[in-house]
Amino acid sequence: MSAKPEDLVTRHLRLGWGMFFFFLVAGAVLEALHGFKVGWYVGGAAETRRLLWTLAHAHGTLFGLAHVALAATIKLAPDSRWSGLESHAFTAGSLMVPLGFFLGGVRIYDGDPGLGVLLVPPGVLLLAFGALLVFFRVRRTSA
Repeated sequence: MSAKPEDLVTRHLRLGWGMFFFFLVAGAVLEALHGFKVGWYVGGAAETRRLLWTLAHAHGTLFGLAHVALAATIKLAPDSRWSGLESHAFTAGSLMVPLGFFLGGVRIYDGDPGLGVLLVPPGVLLLAFGALLVFFRVRRTSA
């Protein structure tokens, strides 16, 4: 299940910059909702929603940049055999975490997040697994 490094570089550059743009715009929308004092976003009962959506924005932006860093890593370590497993794990996790935070804020239950937040822990595990695989590949390449 070996993937061509140049295909992985392209995939992660596109995904990274796409995520960065999307979550940058999402952050601007959240700022506008806050600035215009939209009740369902800034009201006292919406504190959990505001926190979760801020977390979705922040994590999505960060993970977008992490994809760009992953593309650069793959480009700088072309001798290693990139299996694609690290790419898929990293991609799935980086989408699950912000999506989980966002969905968790769509419907609030007495101050508690919605069930969508259950996507966050497995997303973090997938991200960690992908990052660990990248670490070992880079370590093996540079040794």
